[in-house]
Amino acid sequence: MSLFIASINSGSNGNCYYVGNSNEAILVDAGISCRETEKRMKRLGLAMKKVKAIFISHEHSDHINGVSVLSRKYQLPIYITPATLAGSRMELEPDLIKAFKAYEPIVVGKLTITAFPKFHDAAHAHSFTVSNEGIRVGVFTDIGVVCDHLQTHFSECHAAFLEANYDEDMLENGRYPYHLKRRISGGLGHLSNKQALALFLSHRPPYMSHLLLSHLSRDNNDPQMVHELFSKHADGTEIVVASRYQESAIYFVDGSMPAGRKPMNKIPESIPVQYSLF
Repeated sequence: MSLFIASINSGSNGNCYYVGNSNEAILVDAGISCRETEKRMKRLGLAMKKVKAIFISHEHSDHINGVSVLSRKYQLPIYITPATLAGSRMELEPDLIKAFKAYEPIVVGKLTITAFPKFHDAAHAHSFTVSNEGIRVGVFTDIGVVCDHLQTHFSECHAAFLEANYDEDMLENGRYPYHLKRRISGGLGHLSNKQALALFLSHRPPYMSHLLLSHLSRDNNDPQMVHELFSKHADGTEIVVASRYQESAIYFVDGSMPAGRKPMNKIPESIPVQYSLF
């Protein structure tokens, strides 16, 4: 009963998240090039042959830039909603296109992937949970507000990739034009550090071993600051800031939460306002 997780890249320059067991894995989004994805996975000791599918959260370019080439090269099925596919304008092999619906679990080997809708300015955006024999990991980025769906699924995760996109003061006082500031913070954009922390404090389960803070803004956030902010309240959960420049370590999620947990280098072979969405 375990899952291995890693951020291959996280940020507006590309997003790609790895979740798998010892035999099979999936990618959530593939927003960096095929070549760069391969290089980073190789450095981690992750084998592309174990990746069995790519799940697409939404059609923005930083989540799909590498999808077409990866899918074609490795004959990987792409799980995507029809509206997201239409908005993406990707050229995919028809036989590799697989539609999914919210709350209908998809089984990939021993992995079970479940999507649920989220608030974001895209055609049909979804977040995902990935489970394996009772261990559950969430991939929760590109979210405008914390809704009741997110609260429920976050509270069931042993580990999660959670967006902490911007510091509110840095965004407000920064160089972005007014319309972009409003887009980011207006309910269909991204989660602030404050919103993400409120979710963590109010809905973190006692068994959450890892939290990977994801999709940090280059201009409106500071990795050290957000790490310190969450670490003050970690209470046994390992806090990791996912980088926009390089892959993370691999983390082993097995349901336990020992003190001083360390990342692995390779896989062994063998209280916010509640919003309702839909």
